[in-house]
Amino acid sequence: MHGLHAHEHAPQTQGRTLHWAKYYDVTVQLLTLGQSKKLRAWTIDAANIRAGETILDVGCGTGELTLLAKRAAGTNGRIYGIDASPEMIEFAREKAAREKLDVEFRLEPIEHLTFADNSMDVVLSSLMMHHLPGDLKRAGLQEIYRVLKPGGRVVIVDLKRAASRVEHIMSHFMAHGGMARGLQDLVALMQALGFVSVEFTNTRVPMLGMVRGEKRA
Repeated sequence: MHGLHAHEHAPQTQGRTLHWAKYYDVTVQLLTLGQSKKLRAWTIDAANIRAGETILDVGCGTGELTLLAKRAAGTNGRIYGIDASPEMIEFAREKAAREKLDVEFRLEPIEHLTFADNSMDVVLSSLMMHHLPGDLKRAGLQEIYRVLKPGGRVVIVDLKRAASRVEHIMSHFMAHGGMARGLQDLVALMQALGFVSVEFTNTRVPMLGMVRGEKRA
């Protein structure tokens, strides 16, 4: 799938949408202190992806993590990436075409997923949740829970609350002016929404953490 179709339009969303796809990968590399490739590899490892699984990457951006998920799931794996930014989706589709990887990218927001109930083995999210206001985080996580199969896994990598001066400075730049809450705060919300085995861990990248959870079997 290459480029945007004529009928596709940017969806309505209250989340912050990025439009600078050409510079996104370089920006992430800088903000993760050169650890972006390792961070994505850790995310794939944490998801424990198996051959043939069906995987959704929400807020997929330029598709870097999505394409890694495809490689992990193999030829029979069905991989989808969604983003509310037309620029990101177009860039991701072009990247998949160049690498000859069968991945479907859709232009849609996390709060209105078009996938069926209980259809995903794994849902991934990387550096996207901090773009959503609180009510949208809840709505997005509810949608993730809905589309996951019983026992399905979710892995979210994002900004955690700053604990040092350096982290506060990094938070200011990475979160577009800083933020009062962080990834740690998703744990209680996910548990309230029905996720089980929810755990927060630090990553080796300052300011970034990881939350893993499962849909009740």
